[in-house]
Amino acid sequence: MKSYRKMTYPYVVWISIMIVLPMFLIMFYAFTKTGNSVVQFKFTFENFIRFFSDTIFLEVLGRSLRVAIITTVICVLLGYPAAYYIAKCSEGLKMKWVLIITFPTWINMLVRTYAWIGILQDDGVINKLLGLIGIGPVTMMYTEFAVILGMVYNFIPFMILQIYTSLTKMDYSLIEAAQDLGADRLRCFTKVTLPLSLPGVISGITLVFLPAVSSFCIPKLLGGGQYVLVGNVIESQFLTSGDWNFGSAISLIMAIIIMISLYVTKKLDKSEIQERSAT
Repeated sequence: MKSYRKMTYPYVVWISIMIVLPMFLIMFYAFTKTGNSVVQFKFTFENFIRFFSDTIFLEVLGRSLRVAIITTVICVLLGYPAAYYIAKCSEGLKMKWVLIITFPTWINMLVRTYAWIGILQDDGVINKLLGLIGIGPVTMMYTEFAVILGMVYNFIPFMILQIYTSLTKMDYSLIEAAQDLGADRLRCFTKVTLPLSLPGVISGITLVFLPAVSSFCIPKLLGGGQYVLVGNVIESQFLTSGDWNFGSAISLIMAIIIMISLYVTKKLDKSEIQERSAT
């Protein structure tokens, strides 16, 4: 038993240095204010009061939540049919489709997002195709549409894979039983398939919403600095303004929002499991 405990020591040290210590520093800076001297700090809630009393920052927070929710909804609406189709394919086709979906994630997100600049700009691929039929050019860059499109493209594989995994683990004998009892395809889907796949949907929502609400790379590139989200504000506070205290406060606020989201999704997942066990 002691040998197993010794094997965990490197992981404990790694977690302490890479996770616990940075979180402690964020909390320390969030609740302090730098004095006249570099080494002087004062405990204060001023950073949080500044954030919630400024309508500009609240608008940015609301915009970030709205964009994350829209991105998540689109990923569910597009990802579920794709995952359902893949789950119905033969074993050989399943592996091919999973490879196609995961292949873009092998490329760095920054590179993938840069590629969309060449596609969406005024003289890009889409506008050239629209020009062939006498439409355009349509301004797509530096808009909310471009930001949401970039987020959906980057995060939808996580949604598809989670739902696909949930569908493949489903007991298909339950569908056969429902069909034997006279249920049509629509009723089988709404009463059997959809409820059994909800854990995968909830996991996918978590994996899409959390990075979308705190993203800064995609809105910076596709929004061109004109479409600012919370992630961009945090980045500017650390790298441009040099106000680590205020940046840490915003980071802590986002961490609390993310933890609340995780708690809600966990409760929904537990309630779904309890309903299934009750039936």
